[in-house]
Formats: sequence, C-alpha cells, structure tokens
Amino acid sequence: MTDRIARARSAMSSKGVDLLAVAPSDDLRYLLGFSPTADERPCMLLVGADRELFVVPSLNAEQARAAVPDVELSTWADEEGADSALGAAVAALGRPRRVAVDATMRADFLLLLRRFVADAELTTAAVVVGELRLRKDAAELEALGASARSADTAMEAALAACAAGARELVIAEAAASGFRRAGCEDVLFTSVASGPNGGFPHHHSSARELQPGDGVTIDIGGRLAGYPSDLTRTAHVGEPSERYAQVHAVVEEAVQAGLAAARPGATCGSVDLAAREVIAAAGFGDYFVHRTGHGLGVSGHEPPWIMAGDERRLEPGMVFSIEPGIYVPNEFGVRLEEIVVLEEHRARILSTLPRNLTIV
Repeated sequence: MTDRIARARSAMSSKGVDLLAVAPSDDLRYLLGFSPTADERPCMLLVGADRELFVVPSLNAEQARAAVPDVELSTWADEEGADSALGAAVAALGRPRRVAVDATMRADFLLLLRRFVADAELTTAAVVVGELRLRKDAAELEALGASARSADTAMEAALAACAAGARELVIAEAAASGFRRAGCEDVLFTSVASGPNGGFPHHHSSARELQPGDGVTIDIGGRLAGYPSDLTRTAHVGEPSERYAQVHAVVEEAVQAGLAAARPGATCGSVDLAAREVIAAAGFGDYFVHRTGHGLGVSGHEPPWIMAGDERRLEPGMVFSIEPGIYVPNEFGVRLEEIVVLEEHRARILSTLPRNLTIV
C-alpha cells in the first residue's frame, strides 16, 4: 500500500494535483487495502506532496490503526464534528491549487471539504488513481483469480438449483449460499432471469417459477478478499427450441470473436466491434443493446470500457469482461460472460466453467 500511495503521489505531480482526497470507496480500498464503513460521518484520506493524513471519526480510529498502522490519523468525535479536524488536516498539507476527489464521494463530504479549499480547482481522482488501477499487479491477479473460482462454485450451485417450478429467488439464494461457502465477504448480485424476464439485461430476480421451455440467464458476482467476480451462464428447462439454440450459438460465437480480438495494442472499440459484427451478421444486431464489456478490479465496473468508440489501447495486466448478449423482448435473452486478464499474446479466461447450455 505504501508503494501505491507513492505511485499516486507521482501521478499527482505529473497531473498538477496538489491534494488527493478519497472518502470510503474502492479508490480508498485500492490505496490502503482498507475502507471503513461508509456512513454520514466525514472520513477521507488526504494525500499531499510529501505527507498523507487519514481523517477518521473516532469510533473507527482503532480499526483504522490496526488496518493501516503506517498512516497518520487525524480523528474527531461525534460531539465535536469533523470541521476542525478536516480543516486542520488540509492546512497541514499546504494550500492546494488543484484538488482531485474520488468520484463517489458523498456530496455533503465534498461540500465540507470545499469550505477549506475554496479557491482550488476540483477534478476527479480518476486522473490520479484511475490510471494506476488499470493495470493489475501480480497480487491483484491472484486475488481476482481466487474470486473467479468462488464465482464458479456459486454458479454451479445456481445451475444445480434450476428446475421446473423453482423460483428465480430460490436459484439466486443458491448462488448466494455458494459464494458464502467459498468464503466471500460480500454477495454483490445474483440475477436470475427466466423465460421472458431474460429479455431484460438487468433483471432483478423475482418470484417467477421456471416453466418447461424456459431459457434461464444467471449473472452473479461476489467479493472475496476485497476483489469482485462477475460471471454469466445459461440453463434451459428441457430441450431448447431451434430459435433459442440458434441465439445461444450466435452469442457463443460473439464471445469467441471478442476473445480473439482482445490482444495488446487492440482498441477497446475493436473488441466490441468484433463481437457485435457476429451478432449483426446473424440478424440480431438490434437485440444487442449494451457494450461488450467493462473492466474489473477493486470495483465490479471500472475502466477499460469495451465499447464502440473507445480508442484506449489494451495493455497486458488489464482485466475486463467479454459479455455479448441478445435480448428478445417478451421472449427470452441469452448472455455469456467471461472475465479475462490480458497477457502478452492472449486474453486468459479466469473462469474454469464451460459456456455450454445446461439442460435441466
């Protein structure tokens, strides 16, 4: 973590940022390996040119000291309020001309901070921390691999729970239990979309019972040791119709095209195009309504964005999803998703599960 703060400070210098302010968030988790419970009490890490201070409410002080013993704390009690501690911390780090704040900071925290940096230009922490987070180090890749294996376990549990008469919510709970058995500290989402619900890309699991002839799209994610997973697979209640089987095959071909296009130096947009062309050529272009993928790191969604028009070039160490889908309103939907890490010559898939259609 000391190295990450040093790298952030170097990025601040190159971007003309005098002060970096990060509240409880994934940016904070990335920099410190720790993020306190996010509530209404102002809490933020302040990084200056040669010193950092962690302003925390006193009820979190001991936890913070245990988690980040090398970071200097500035604490405040409920009856005092955070104003004095935050103002003193900003003053101790020098009067900033340009301040970078994390993009998810609460508005009331930002307004309080603004009182003490009234003359400074504000920008987002993405200009500092975002670039650091793009390329994962060896420890992060190991953590993401372990998290992906936990998702495999959860997906196997979800697929085993699929049967005619089973409710989407029951299948979702099977996935959640699988994550917990695998040691995950958080279950982030368990979306089970059956039959016509599959036509909604972001369906919330419901009490609908699976019916014979239903396709089922299962999209799940958990967090293990601070790093998330994201995985989508499909099942079908009984033998699929010719139309469903065709759509599943087209989506599988699109995944393969995206994987083949994902190479160092390729643009994000070119990977999206490779997958999208397959679906368009099959006559389903109007039913592919989202980008092909997103980055994965300490956040479940972060750069790089695998989408049309994004000219960022992919580099080894980047981790992202390839997840094309076809969504036919009032009928069904099919999405298949892999998380990959870009290596020197290929995109390596983190999941070990096949993408074949599971017949239940």
